[in-house]
Amino acid sequence: MLHPLLFLSTLIALACAQQIITPSSVLNISSCPITYYGKKYEQIYVNSTTENFALCFDGFFKTQTGGDCLVGPAARYVTLHINSKNSKLESQVHQEVPSIKASLKCNLEFFMEYTKATSDLEVYIGGIKVTTVYKNTIQDISGCRHSGIAYEPDTVVSADPETCSKLTCSETAVLETIGCGPLERCQGNNTCVVDTTCNVTGPTVINVHGQLNFIKDRCAYSLVSIPSIPNLYLVANFRGRRREDVSFLDSVILRLDGPGVHIHLEQGGRVWLDDSMLTLESLPQLVHGVQLSKDQTGVTAKLSLSNLNISVFFDSYTTQILLEGPAGSSVEGLCGNSSSSLSDLRLSEYSSTSCEMQYSEPADSTINCTSVTERCNLLKEAPFSSCNTDIDPDPYITACTDTLCKYPAVDGLNCQFLKAYTRACSLHNHTLDGWTSKTGCSSEAFCQDRTCSDHEFCGEKTVGGDTRCFCRAIFASKYQANNSLGDATVCMQDSASVTLVGCLLEDKDINYSALQLNDPTCRGQVDELTHMVTFSFNSSKRCGTVVTTNNIYVIYKNTIRSQNYSSDVITRNDQVQIDFSCVHSQPNINTATFRIRDCSVAQKISCGAWNYTLIIKAYTDAGRTQVVQLNSEVRLNQRIWVELETNGLDGSMVTVVSDSCWATNQASPTSSPRHDLIINGERYSDCANPADLTVAVEENGLGTSTLFLFNMFRFTGGSGEVYLHCKLHLCPKEETSCIPVGLAVKHS
Repeated sequence: MLHPLLFLSTLIALACAQQIITPSSVLNISSCPITYYGKKYEQIYVNSTTENFALCFDGFFKTQTGGDCLVGPAARYVTLHINSKNSKLESQVHQEVPSIKASLKCNLEFFMEYTKATSDLEVYIGGIKVTTVYKNTIQDISGCRHSGIAYEPDTVVSADPETCSKLTCSETAVLETIGCGPLERCQGNNTCVVDTTCNVTGPTVINVHGQLNFIKDRCAYSLVSIPSIPNLYLVANFRGRRREDVSFLDSVILRLDGPGVHIHLEQGGRVWLDDSMLTLESLPQLVHGVQLSKDQTGVTAKLSLSNLNISVFFDSYTTQILLEGPAGSSVEGLCGNSSSSLSDLRLSEYSSTSCEMQYSEPADSTINCTSVTERCNLLKEAPFSSCNTDIDPDPYITACTDTLCKYPAVDGLNCQFLKAYTRACSLHNHTLDGWTSKTGCSSEAFCQDRTCSDHEFCGEKTVGGDTRCFCRAIFASKYQANNSLGDATVCMQDSASVTLVGCLLEDKDINYSALQLNDPTCRGQVDELTHMVTFSFNSSKRCGTVVTTNNIYVIYKNTIRSQNYSSDVITRNDQVQIDFSCVHSQPNINTATFRIRDCSVAQKISCGAWNYTLIIKAYTDAGRTQVVQLNSEVRLNQRIWVELETNGLDGSMVTVVSDSCWATNQASPTSSPRHDLIINGERYSDCANPADLTVAVEENGLGTSTLFLFNMFRFTGGSGEVYLHCKLHLCPKEETSCIPVGLAVKHS
């Protein structure tokens, strides 16, 4: 007689119970349920016929429908015992069946008297015989099953080498299906390889795990880094465009060999190797191990490092990174580990100092978010739907709706997310025929080969029309706040210039080539890289500059204006008139103090944006070769020549006039006693004090320096120190009224 033992390990101990089994019975074993090859049962179906005896767990045994059963020869009677914990029996079971690890809380014991000599039991799963329980043996029936096939505990089976899947039945009879990792695909022959894609469009990032993230600032971020390849870095730069509060992917940088080599993929299909622009074609060009190519859809960079193949595509709005290589390669950066905070992924060396500044703008009331959502949901319709099983469209739809519900659908943006999804599908061998005709989109890159400056981006003049370079909103705001079209006037020693912003001029439909200064031959010069337009004049080319004066400044003024054609009767363009000027501040009494006992004194005078220097020197000879130095002996009644010379003034446009000069025995020009040397110099060229016959004026009001002479003296009762003070002013040469009367003569 065989006593098959069915052991359980999860229930409490039970008192012994006995049930007499009829030929067709359903037994309740909920007090001691059994796990039969991975399935738990609380009932036993007994079916006894003249041919066989069957104990089943999922219904009465029928060979044509199958079942989970133990089947043996016909039995005269059967008795079931439900036994509580038995330490001696448990020890025997663990010894004979090592795969049973758990403690046995109860057991089921069947006593059967067979009509035939054989007493072996056949084990069926789903109607299929999987094994035989032989007489006087103990067998573990808590194994695993998969697709109707039973597996013994602690076994590993290769299910399909083409899908790289493996079945594992653990020691505790837990079934696991093991395949390629979440970023991998099966290459066949049980070989897994990394095969994953990251997509960045506008302000959105769909990483290799299919998770969506939004970039809200204007910073540079680590896009892809591979811990096993430390000399590779992909960097994404995000910058603003038409709105200050929405950032866009603006460029991608491949950093190779540490910080040594940088390949920049920029707007308009431009590619830079460090500071040199590359010329690319559709045939790949090898640059530092990177294959670079360019076509009407965008720029592609491909490289292989440590058996990992990397492909980077960029079309000015979207970058897609395809990674293929050996299993186990991990990805970090925006495209990889989503648990990293954005602040940890920022790269300060590639970001501007204000990249984290938060901006806000009123919502765009012209945007119809309902229409936007309908368009973005096209990704769930044909022909896109044929790819939905391989590429989840939901992250792309969310990225599309979130962006276009707060940013206008201009510059081809309403096609970018659809185009990005199409390209991701193509990487998985899905050809979405007819997607361009259904959506009205083009597969070509937007603004390809149009070069905009760093403070500009390429956009549409009108929807679906021509393109041009627009000012970035953040850049333009500093000019718009002052209602200005350019920067402040730059005043140099003998020249002046003003620079206007090309994209701001275009915003107002102003053609810079139609602008001029007062002199029509003086036009603006455009910088081909920055698109800034500069107007300037200098001492050799005055461009119609008008020089005027007042009590405080000498003013140099010119005007940027629209060209005037005498033959024109009407105009349909706004007239432009932008005045700009530079000034010299008039020197005052405190700016030219000279002490006889010391060497010459120079003082720098700042005048608005223009600077000049006034130098006063004393000489003991008419040829002005012997300068009065600190240790020079100056005798009473010795002849002294005094020159007041300026540096930094344009002599063709302005002169220096000595109004008055006087001496004191103190450093203060207002101290007393005082002795006048020059008086009324602003009116008369020969303006020596008639009370001092030793004073003579040689040059005054003719150029940028003045010269006079006198005989040395001292103040009675003083210390022997004499301080000389002069009051000067600047005079435009064109204003003869401020030149001293009569030609200045040179006295012998």
